[in-house]
Amino acid sequence: MSSHPTVGVEEEFLLIDPDSGEPVPHNRRVAELAAADGVDLQLELTSCQVETATDVAGSTAELHEQLTRLRRIAGRAADAAGARLLAVGLPPTVPHHFPITDSPRYRRIADTFGMIAHEQGICGCHVHVAVPTREAAVRVSNRLRPWLPLLLALTANSAIYRNADSGHASWRQVLWSRWPSAGPPPHFESVDEYDAVVQMMQNAGAMLDDGMVYWDVRPSANFPTVEVRVSDVPATVAETVLLAALTRGAVMTALDDERSGAGLPRISPHALAAAYWKSARDGLDGQAVDLFDAHSPAPAVDLLRAFVDRITPALRAVGDEELVRAELDRIAEQGNGAMRQRAAWQRRHEVADVIDEAATATLSGC
Repeated sequence: MSSHPTVGVEEEFLLIDPDSGEPVPHNRRVAELAAADGVDLQLELTSCQVETATDVAGSTAELHEQLTRLRRIAGRAADAAGARLLAVGLPPTVPHHFPITDSPRYRRIADTFGMIAHEQGICGCHVHVAVPTREAAVRVSNRLRPWLPLLLALTANSAIYRNADSGHASWRQVLWSRWPSAGPPPHFESVDEYDAVVQMMQNAGAMLDDGMVYWDVRPSANFPTVEVRVSDVPATVAETVLLAALTRGAVMTALDDERSGAGLPRISPHALAAAYWKSARDGLDGQAVDLFDAHSPAPAVDLLRAFVDRITPALRAVGDEELVRAELDRIAEQGNGAMRQRAAWQRRHEVADVIDEAATATLSGC
């Protein structure tokens, strides 16, 4: 397995009050309790969030073990702090605004970006895949752009927001896109062009630092990896492992295409924006935009299966094909996070049912 790219995952989680379901500002206390159990939780922009990070993993089996342990310990720490851990893209019910984590950088972000920062509580999942160089990361990013909307549809997990059905499978993506540095990245001809655009956006104040490069795929600022960050945090460990397996397979395929000189589809910004919106709205159980075939609509599940077929040589090389196809079949039958949220909501239109469904899924198998 060492001859293949390694992978690592970061998952963001929401902390809620067990009774009201509203987000609670307990991230520092939860982090302290998790640290006593050997897990280093990161504090996010709002104080109702924590983030876990796996070590580098060579296989999806190893990744599954790490993710299960991290969720188990984070859930136990949240419970001890009087909170409940949820893997959801957005809180199903919210207060008027979210307290900002008290650190100099986060206070500066809040002062600069105002309500964009205060109305957060947004939880995503970031998958890192090893690549040889930053230049390779930029070129891989170009090739991943047409597949990003499919990964968004697969992991959509924020249908219910502010005690209502948002009308979207991933309302997180809609809110997240308000940041000036978020969304799909432009096509870059070189790492120098990438660095120049990042510097221009910092000069303009649209980013305060390299940590605010929020594009959905980017060269990592800290590791020799390409980082894919398009998705809602998946509802379950199994769904996160599926996302990681697909992402690694896509990166390996992109590297192979780059080495062989395969053509690179140029996707116009408006077509990519339309595909993003369609995936955010419809999710897995609706239509998606086929960016490789005249931008025509097609069932999202069908396009995902075509995507899997495209990256199958890479999946076979690392032993992930069976896992990917079986898990995709299971999700197509049982639904992803957004579909299960909406089913829970439709029973009684009670947000407590949505929260119970999400809490159960968060620690399923942990």
